[in-house]
Amino acid sequence: MTPLNLVSTLPPDLEDLVQRVIGALIAVHRELGSGMSESEYAAAVRIEFSALGISFEAEKAFPVRYRGQLIGYHGLDLFVDGRVVVEIKSVESLHPVHVAQLVTYLRVSGARIGLLVNFNVPVLKQGLRRVIR
Repeated sequence: MTPLNLVSTLPPDLEDLVQRVIGALIAVHRELGSGMSESEYAAAVRIEFSALGISFEAEKAFPVRYRGQLIGYHGLDLFVDGRVVVEIKSVESLHPVHVAQLVTYLRVSGARIGLLVNFNVPVLKQGLRRVIR
């Protein structure tokens, strides 16, 4: 069982990493509150991850192919420990297109779990979505 009393289908070490990432996201939101830009939140999250020893790559570029041909590269906001995609938003509300975007990032990266986080909320729990593929 996770601290949120959810039954997780993830391996325990991955679930532990996800919980550490969520804790870092909450710490950033508690400090900065809502109303900042995505780039400011991303910078703060990178600082928090580094302070906590959470391994990550910012704007990790993955190739995008169409019919087997490379058509470009797409950078993920944060790719944590090569296993977790973190997509940062600062919007009025999350929409289905944001979830679809994260699902695409999971497919492109090969990651099993992604966190879609909207910092523009009073309490971060209201702006956090876990997506497992």
